[in-house]
Amino acid sequence: MSQSSDLIQSAQRTIRLEMEAVEGLLGFIDAEFVRACEMILASRGRVVVVGMGKSGHIGRKVAATLASTGTPAFFVHPAEASHGDMGMITRDDIILALSNSGTTNEIVTLLPLIKRLGIKMISLTGNPTSTLAKAADISLNAHVEHEACSLNLAPTSSTTASLVMGDALAVALLDARGFTAEDFAFSHPGGALGRRLLLKVENVMHSGADLPQVQRGTLLRDALMEMTRKGLGMTAILETDGRLAGIFTDGDLRRTLDRPIDIRQTTIDEVMTVHGKTAKADMLAAQALKIMEDHKIGALIVVDEDDRPVGAFNLQDLLRAGVM
Repeated sequence: MSQSSDLIQSAQRTIRLEMEAVEGLLGFIDAEFVRACEMILASRGRVVVVGMGKSGHIGRKVAATLASTGTPAFFVHPAEASHGDMGMITRDDIILALSNSGTTNEIVTLLPLIKRLGIKMISLTGNPTSTLAKAADISLNAHVEHEACSLNLAPTSSTTASLVMGDALAVALLDARGFTAEDFAFSHPGGALGRRLLLKVENVMHSGADLPQVQRGTLLRDALMEMTRKGLGMTAILETDGRLAGIFTDGDLRRTLDRPIDIRQTTIDEVMTVHGKTAKADMLAAQALKIMEDHKIGALIVVDEDDRPVGAFNLQDLLRAGVM
């Protein structure tokens, strides 16, 4: 029991110290932070993030966050930069250098070359009087009083603070650029989020000869044959002018079977759902899914501006497309 208590206390202490470190960053969101944002917004190049050790790991994440939120960025290992990778950096770029101490040898070694090339630099350091901070055009302060490590040695609170400051920079730039959810999706086309934000109804619907449809007055048995041929578990019913009159689904069929009717003599008009819920081809598939969920229906007819059916889809189509 004693060991369990010690483990819990240690973990809680770590979390408290890291929360304090993050809270302390609020005082460092100042004019320098604004200048850093303005420099990046005015740049024609990219943000090149550099960092060694744990700061390097944080730097990779910061670069990835910037790149996915509208600020072109990539990470360069400072040791590799000294052996050829400086060629990846142009004069239009901005270097974002991460180092808690501000004296990391591999980064300090690059400073004369950065100055000679005239490349602008932002430092993100826990030591605002360090070599790196003084050499930078703009210095972001991410100082923490104590590491969460009980020895006050292992980078813990300091790396968390650097990560949060990097996130703050990325989100401030995102807001300043007017970056939208659709813009974000274009950076993540392969993920579930990208599919939900980019995929439209026209990308999943069945159209043309694959669209199940019958005219008003069609016998129910013939409508069922159309449903069987097209395999969507539903059919659209059309007015004589081609507009949507209604929809008949597998669910409607089950309810119909509870009624005393003759399938061979009954017309589709007598059992269809009049008009029903519809979607537009240019609607996001995720929006169409919400309509289906809200109304507990398994299929939708897609209509044009004149209310004429142009397509149809069901939940299985959305599932195959990765929308749900």
